Amino acid sequence: MLEPVVARPKPCLVALEAGRKYFWCSCGRSTNQPFCDGSHKGSGFAPRQFVAVQTDEALLCCCKQTATPPFCDGAHSNLDGGSPVDDPDSPENRRIRLVEERDGPRVPLNGGCYILSPALVPQTRRGSLAWRTLASAEHGAVHQTQILLEVRGGGSPVVSFRASEAILLVLGGSGSVDISGRKFAVKATDGVSIRPNEAIRLTANGTATLRVIAVASPIVELDWPSALPENFDASLPQRVAAVDEHSRVRMGSRYFQILVDKRLGSRIITQFIGHIPRSKAAPHRHLYEETLIVLSGNGCMWTEDRRARVGAGDVIFLPRKQLHSLEAISPEGMFVVGVICPGDNPRVNYYD
Repeated sequence: MLEPVVARPKPCLVALEAGRKYFWCSCGRSTNQPFCDGSHKGSGFAPRQFVAVQTDEALLCCCKQTATPPFCDGAHSNLDGGSPVDDPDSPENRRIRLVEERDGPRVPLNGGCYILSPALVPQTRRGSLAWRTLASAEHGAVHQTQILLEVRGGGSPVVSFRASEAILLVLGGSGSVDISGRKFAVKATDGVSIRPNEAIRLTANGTATLRVIAVASPIVELDWPSALPENFDASLPQRVAAVDEHSRVRMGSRYFQILVDKRLGSRIITQFIGHIPRSKAAPHRHLYEETLIVLSGNGCMWTEDRRARVGAGDVIFLPRKQLHSLEAISPEGMFVVGVICPGDNPRVNYYD
């Protein structure tokens, strides 16, 4: 079988115009990447024609290994040079300032990126439920509201995210999530999908505290129905995803597993859990907004000219297109849970 040429092990960021026709290079021989220049003639390949659905930026594949042509699907990350690492001790990196000053519970970095310590966020209580807002429009989020929910000693009040879709991550404890009349058992590191206009009630097992991070998109304020509605979307009966080592996806020396995505009904938000070995990724960007929750290990988040320490329990907020690099310092590496919004593939990134 014919094999395309790897034009380069990273995608091209391009501006597309709605309704315009484009010809994507499939052979890898074009000097006008990612578009065709006629170099495929005689190669057995042909360009792929597509019409842009909307005017926006997009990452088009240049490694020619994507399963979603013409768009990048992250396949380049497992090619030579596709997951570059950076030397934290290089002369350039040694000049980057370590930031320790806080703005309340946040350590601000470049471009609206920040490191958040949830324990320092003021807590609000309603009955047996306590909550803290971790990300919102007030602090730079465009696509998501992120809230830490904690319940102890029975069931919580009914909570609704209104017309937004939401996903939950169980940070600690065990119990159940009742979604509009359908109850699901949950434990630490489980992900849960909530459809728009559904409501939930959290119940902790025994005397332990059930700790859950909820992410809703679009941005929303919590609503408090007087009773749990019976409007569970039965067309999506499976709502809970557990960690499964057989579902891991390799990304260079790192790996991740998707927990919640379109398969569980989440069309805007994607949630994943992943491991970072002791290393520093090369600085890169994403076309989605991202938050990372550090489950274990210690490290450092780097931006253009600032860096800050991160550890278990910290939350990292990254605006769309923010240059960043997460370094794992612990010998055992770091485990993180990530949420990308709007987006469906955490492997898709690009380098300057």
